[in-house]
Amino acid sequence: MTPTTTARRAVVAAFAAAALAVPLAAAPAIAAAPSAAVHHAGYGDQARLAYQKYVTVRVLKGVFEQGDAEVVDRYVRPDYIQHNPLAPDGAETLKNLGQVIHQQFPDAEYGVKRVISEGDLVLVHSNVVLTPGTRGQAVFDIFRFQDGKIAEHWDVGQDVPEGSANGNDMFSTVSWPRTEEPGAGWLTAYNKRLVTKAFEQLIVRKDLSALDRYWGAEYHQHNPNIADGVAGAKAGLGGFFEQFPQLKVTPKRVIAEGDLVAVHSHYVAVPGERGQAVVDLFRVRGGKIVEHWDVLQDVPATSANDNGMF
Repeated sequence: MTPTTTARRAVVAAFAAAALAVPLAAAPAIAAAPSAAVHHAGYGDQARLAYQKYVTVRVLKGVFEQGDAEVVDRYVRPDYIQHNPLAPDGAETLKNLGQVIHQQFPDAEYGVKRVISEGDLVLVHSNVVLTPGTRGQAVFDIFRFQDGKIAEHWDVGQDVPEGSANGNDMFSTVSWPRTEEPGAGWLTAYNKRLVTKAFEQLIVRKDLSALDRYWGAEYHQHNPNIADGVAGAKAGLGGFFEQFPQLKVTPKRVIAEGDLVAVHSHYVAVPGERGQAVVDLFRVRGGKIVEHWDVLQDVPATSANDNGMF
């Protein structure tokens, strides 16, 4: 493995970022809020979630597009906890990594596709392209906030393949309306319960009948190895379950905002193996799951920190 490859994997696996639709100068002037999850959808909660999303993208963009160490001092706790297996703990590591990456990949582009936040967590879905003209990686980053600052980070990264079994790329929104923004906040709790039940039945218990109950007739698939539609999901997952009858999937955290619900899980296809870290992102419309994106990454044998990927 060359130093360039190592650096590329480190940064892609570590973070993904891009400017939000709102310019950085227009960021909300919101005081740091407590990190405890708030379960109502009042104005204060919505403002805090917006602040968390802004800070997340501001830090990632500043660090990895500009090599800006000051943004880390402002928004990241010194005792920052890292779950990326290639990066040690601590804010100083983040600052050093950002400077090295910015020097080696000055034209890197962090294409954020969607950002959601619930409680003290923020999830970012991105296409990270360090070298212009390449396909890059699909990346999900999850950040936990504490007292208004980033305190902890998990991620999953996967190379973007040349083709797809469904004709969809790994990032676009196909279901209507074609927006990357999460839907109305008052739908969050309902959609989170629906996806949690659907995931439990289909993925954890391997019951394909969940597709008939919870999935919509219009179902768009972004996993590059599975065909589009409910029929494609039945065929793809059915074959996977048959191939790995002892598959064990353990959800670790569920993050939802509006019509988007993400499940961060540990998949172990064969007992005794390290398995994979996976993030599945679902879109719910009219009480049915209508779209799905995911990213999968093998759990390595060693790690630069002692925290594990989950």
